[in-house]
Amino acid sequence: MKLPGPMSPASASERRKKVPLLPGTPGNDGYVDTKYEKKVFKLLPGDYFVTRRDEILTTVLGSCIAACIRDPVAGVGGMNHFMLPTATLDSGAWTGNASNANRYGAFAMESLINSVMKFGGRRDRLEVKLFGGAAVIPGMSDVGARNIEFVRRFLQLEGLPVTAESVGDVTPRRVNYFPRSGDVLVRKLRLTSRDQLAAREKDYLSALTKEPVSGDIELFGD
Repeated sequence: MKLPGPMSPASASERRKKVPLLPGTPGNDGYVDTKYEKKVFKLLPGDYFVTRRDEILTTVLGSCIAACIRDPVAGVGGMNHFMLPTATLDSGAWTGNASNANRYGAFAMESLINSVMKFGGRRDRLEVKLFGGAAVIPGMSDVGARNIEFVRRFLQLEGLPVTAESVGDVTPRRVNYFPRSGDVLVRKLRLTSRDQLAAREKDYLSALTKEPVSGDIELFGD
């Protein structure tokens, strides 16, 4: 089955007016990287993107998590970028409705897995790599750790092993993922980049606490 072109996302300006609950793909048409001669798509918090083409998916992570999942036989793979909402932003304590928070994370992961399987992937062949979860938000050091804890538990329950990861620490990361080959280039960013990234993520967290949790979603079978 031939994978169609990128799903029609909202415009970049529209996507930034309101934090989305993982509705689909990046709010941009990508650009061409002259070094690799490949199309590049940048993912923002709340995005996921799946492709069969020889493209690059890139994102910058602080406390957020990016899961990179592919089926090497079917030649389809993708990435998501998500953060679990918390209920008490000032303290960073995980005292809100953990069930709702976990439903949000599950929706992020299931959306990516379902899309990979929809375009030919098989559960028993899925290759999973994890990135992010750094402690970059002052006074909220548990946010990244909770994201890591959630995604590891989710994958364990789903029986999907992690083949590689770069998570935790206090340093932001830029991740370039090559779904066709499964290669990942991870670059630790300067600590001076933390303030701007932390401010963006704190704004995102604030918006998430005000958004309703998305509806249920089922995983496709084998």
